[in-house]
Amino acid sequence: MRYVKLGRTGLKVSTLCLGTMNFGPLTTERDSFAIMDQALQLGINFFDSANVYGWKTGEGVTEQIVGRWLAQGNGRRERIVLATKVFGRMGDGPNDRGLSAYHIKRACEESLRRLQTDHLDLYQMHHVERETPWDEIWQAMDQLVREGKILYVGSSNFAAWNIAQANCVAAHRHSLGLVSEQSLYNLAARTIELEVIPACEALGLALIPWSPLAGGLLAGGPGRATEGRRASERIQKRTERQREQLDAYESFCSKLGERPADVALAWLLHQPAVTSPIIGPRTMEQLTGAVRALELKLSKSDLAKLDEIWPGPGGPAPEAYAW
Repeated sequence: MRYVKLGRTGLKVSTLCLGTMNFGPLTTERDSFAIMDQALQLGINFFDSANVYGWKTGEGVTEQIVGRWLAQGNGRRERIVLATKVFGRMGDGPNDRGLSAYHIKRACEESLRRLQTDHLDLYQMHHVERETPWDEIWQAMDQLVREGKILYVGSSNFAAWNIAQANCVAAHRHSLGLVSEQSLYNLAARTIELEVIPACEALGLALIPWSPLAGGLLAGGPGRATEGRRASERIQKRTERQREQLDAYESFCSKLGERPADVALAWLLHQPAVTSPIIGPRTMEQLTGAVRALELKLSKSDLAKLDEIWPGPGGPAPEAYAW
């Protein structure tokens, strides 16, 4: 396993991040524990969750599973960089969602309780909040830092101007500001190359791609999946729409002698701006298989062929669409 700094911080994280979204809804607690144990053995020290995972409003099912795993001790908590998120609805009240200072404080304390820990290493805003002033958001986050409840603050699903605005206000407050952005990024979804990636590079944010396999679209065997997200109606319809690209992609992977899922993950690891793609294994096989991507070296011609099959927006803005 390789380790890289989380953006401009001194914190080092593994180049693969263990996503826990499947724990509870699709993966039993026993299997989730086994996957987390194996991740540690593989050298993965970066674990990501969110208070809404588990999809039962207000329960934080996935955080509870991670918390019970951490409670087993044996240095588990000390060996990982623990990340979770705030924003989504956690109750029926008008203040049970969003990024008000009221909700941030309460949501953080509830996540700490569920995760059975006294602090979060990375606390991420799950989505931009357009109704709350940035001064209020940073006041709440800075207070949590002072109390030792969080160490770093990150964003997720932000536009480039949201990132710039957030860090501009943070700088005026003499705060560290955002240190990471978690974005949708994969071979089949490259929009963030226009502005989000340039913003992250300019401001020193780690880039943590989610859905590296496009919900299973890039995992191979289009149309043949019978379980997991690939079997969903949405992915099946998308498979039919992009059948020609997927056939070309699988043919290319076959010539390389590699699994499509490994090539997709390796492509992300070859992107200079990427820090740690999030792998969200549903099974132990998916976890151990993902490690192959760390060893897979793609040549310039390989990368050019992947660009041909899955073209990006044409580079950063404004050159992508102007002179």
